[in-house]
Amino acid sequence: MSNLHKIVIVGGGAGGLELATQLGNTLGKSNKAKITLVDQKLTHIWKPLLHEIAAGTLNPHAEETNYFAHASKHHYEFVLGSFTGIDQTAKQITLEAAQLSRPDQIQKSLRLDYDTLIIAVGSTSNDFNTEGVKQHCHFLDSRKQADVFQQDLLHLYLEAQNHETTRALNIAIIGAGATGIELAAELYQAKQTFFKYGLNKIDPKNVNITVIEAADRVLPALSDTIAKHTSHQLEQFGIKVLTKHRVAKVDEDTVYFADGTSIEAELKVWAAGIKAPAVLEQLSGFEKDNIQRLKVYATLQTLSDPNVFAFGDCAHCQPTADEPVLGPRAQVASQQASFLVDAMKARVQGKPQPMFKFSDKGSLVSLSHNKAVGELLGQVNVQGFIAKSMYISLYRLHQAAIHGYTHAGLLTAKDFVTRKTGPKIKLH
Repeated sequence: MSNLHKIVIVGGGAGGLELATQLGNTLGKSNKAKITLVDQKLTHIWKPLLHEIAAGTLNPHAEETNYFAHASKHHYEFVLGSFTGIDQTAKQITLEAAQLSRPDQIQKSLRLDYDTLIIAVGSTSNDFNTEGVKQHCHFLDSRKQADVFQQDLLHLYLEAQNHETTRALNIAIIGAGATGIELAAELYQAKQTFFKYGLNKIDPKNVNITVIEAADRVLPALSDTIAKHTSHQLEQFGIKVLTKHRVAKVDEDTVYFADGTSIEAELKVWAAGIKAPAVLEQLSGFEKDNIQRLKVYATLQTLSDPNVFAFGDCAHCQPTADEPVLGPRAQVASQQASFLVDAMKARVQGKPQPMFKFSDKGSLVSLSHNKAVGELLGQVNVQGFIAKSMYISLYRLHQAAIHGYTHAGLLTAKDFVTRKTGPKIKLH
């Protein structure tokens, strides 16, 4: 057992967990390799759900997967800890052990051996050092950040109930990519539900949601067609969109623009751009791009070390010279996870490494409970309920990848029942 090839995956996001599951069910189960997954949290939640958690329209506890329980079913080992560095010579990674009960204790350092290291630590928001953003904006990079926003939003509604007069609420979302747009649409749904449930001192008509974008249109990374459909839907929702507005500064209740104008906003969310997590900035001996992502070949091996792979949002991958660098999209990470299953099988057997090829299946953007817009295979436009059904199916496919189709089917049935019988918004 000790002579088994040791594959260590750092990061239990969508791609990392799908990879650990598939490698565990194949190489781990057949004792051809030892698979270890490392994450700093105890549970996994699909990152595209964070905007629903932030708006309170989804109960996160019902969607979590515990890593230890999952690992026991899928033949891999889970290690709880924060990734801090790599010793390439010793082929070890360093971790800080989580101090869950005593956060004031001195952090304990762990070392973990690997033969193959796969880094899948995702990305974080890039505030471009804009003044006041860190202090006064919410971010949606993690479950914890989504929870904090949901609690702040709920407390504003609860506090308003203590006053005799109604009041307005101004929300600014900086960044009109998929995250910003989906959050804005979900907040539109949430404000109707708050009022319906009796939190009526903030009338939905007085909730002003503004989406701010420096580019000349929403969803600048996607097609013009999707952008136009999205803009039209946001307009129907009464959501204000400010394009060609670059944020220069943020304070406690105001967003200031480079042209000298400003808007008031009590709640502010920064969703404009990404960069690699801080731990990758601190890694030495690796070639990185301008946002600190690790540069990789088409094999997904880093340029600096053939024993270290990277994929998903934290990797700068340009499969061929005539193709653009792959963007931070869920389907990229999922396809790379599936590719790495075959790549690891070849590696363990001493065979040549295959080359990754990305197949763009299209893009879908959620616009509240029963609406979405999208484009499939670069040419088929979908809208409304059909697009929303396809968007939901992406999550069901992720559940199938980490649990199997039978388990995913049971989860789908459970969600159908609980969403029919439970409250439409989290009020605690």
